[in-house]
Amino acid sequence: MRFKFKITSFQNTSILRKFTILYFLISIVPVLMLWFLYLQFLDHGQITITQERFSMILIMVVLGVGVGFVALRSLLIGVIDLTQKNRNAIESILGPEAIPHIADGGNEIAVLAQSFNEITSHLEENVRNLELAQKTLHSVLARVGEGISSMENIDSFLNLIVETMTEAMQAKMGILLLLDEGKKEMLVKASYGKKFNGSKARGTLKDGIVQSVIDSKKPMIINEIDSKDNFASILEAPVILAPLMLHDDVLGVLAVCGHKVGQVFTTEDENLMNNLALQTAVAIENSKLNDDAEKTYFETISALALAVEAKDNYSRGHLDRVAQYSTQIANELNLSAEDINTLRDAARLHDIGKIGITDDILKKQSPLNVQEREMMNKHCEIGEGIIKPIRSLRNLCDVVRHHHEKLDGSGYPDGLKGEGIHLLARILAIADIYDAITTSRSYRTAMTKEKAIEVMRGMKGQIDQKIVEILVKTLS
Repeated sequence: MRFKFKITSFQNTSILRKFTILYFLISIVPVLMLWFLYLQFLDHGQITITQERFSMILIMVVLGVGVGFVALRSLLIGVIDLTQKNRNAIESILGPEAIPHIADGGNEIAVLAQSFNEITSHLEENVRNLELAQKTLHSVLARVGEGISSMENIDSFLNLIVETMTEAMQAKMGILLLLDEGKKEMLVKASYGKKFNGSKARGTLKDGIVQSVIDSKKPMIINEIDSKDNFASILEAPVILAPLMLHDDVLGVLAVCGHKVGQVFTTEDENLMNNLALQTAVAIENSKLNDDAEKTYFETISALALAVEAKDNYSRGHLDRVAQYSTQIANELNLSAEDINTLRDAARLHDIGKIGITDDILKKQSPLNVQEREMMNKHCEIGEGIIKPIRSLRNLCDVVRHHHEKLDGSGYPDGLKGEGIHLLARILAIADIYDAITTSRSYRTAMTKEKAIEVMRGMKGQIDQKIVEILVKTLS
């Protein structure tokens, strides 16, 4: 066995090694002097030394100690500089208020240790806030998803949005304000936690917090509201306001006010509000353009499906790609325009049922156990349940429910076989499998097109090989 020694410069070596080398250098000179005196004693039976030799020895000892002092002092100055740089970094991250607390730590090593503790605590707090934001997002999406199928009009949808967001953020009150046609007043369209009637349900646009949000077209967290503000009677601090943006126009403002537990709103809350406000603006505009509100629900469900997809960096774009592959296959089969539209819409919504699956299962890095697999398999039924009550989407139910069925009956949820599986569901299944295995995941890398085709051709008896070959033709 051969040992490899890595030569490292003194400047780049560890502090412990530097200290060891310098301590050795400081100690060796006095030891050598003592050894010299000892040899003198051995030679003569007594120590006889001239004044010149003694002066030389004394000079060498002083020089050795001096060199060691300078070197060790330089080393310690480096530690102090590192501490100062670390303090400056902490101040830029945590703010100046963290520095006095750290300065109480005593010597530089203690300060350095406390600095790292502060950074670690800050990172842990960020992780906790991120996890809380993810849970809040999941809660919002789940409640909206459950309520979509029972809504009769856009007003029900807006009330559900306001209620869900208010509860998720543990706020006292939620309000959705819409601009009137003349865009001179804001009307309370939906509220939760407080009722508004007559003149109390409107406010004139003028300089104030609502006007600031409309002008900036960005969400804001306001901790104090001027009593002279035109919306002081409607809103209360602290409040998060997010504009309902459609393209470059502002349709209104979504707001949550007060905090039940006395905490402050965070930037994560602000971002979540802004995302929901953007999707709400789309729903509002669609309701204005369509007499049939069910199209609004379809767009909203699609937005929710994309939101579920966006939670996993590895699956972003999956719905669009599956829709594209499915449409290519349908065109090659010369299916009717109606079937192609049904297949495209089903592809966009085929994973909507994952709203009802918890994050610990959706994002698990290792294989699912039996219970987790059973829960995951329910997403097909959950997806069907979400879209079934909507009359214009009922043609998608069979495709969404059965896109994981296998020709040999080993699929789910109904164990259908062969021709018992709808043609559109068989097409969607193949497009879904191809995109899944050609996309990287946290636990594996993406397959090449050639390898993916080889794998799918090896699934004879499970998926329709005629459709596989059509997919191969469209990819070439």
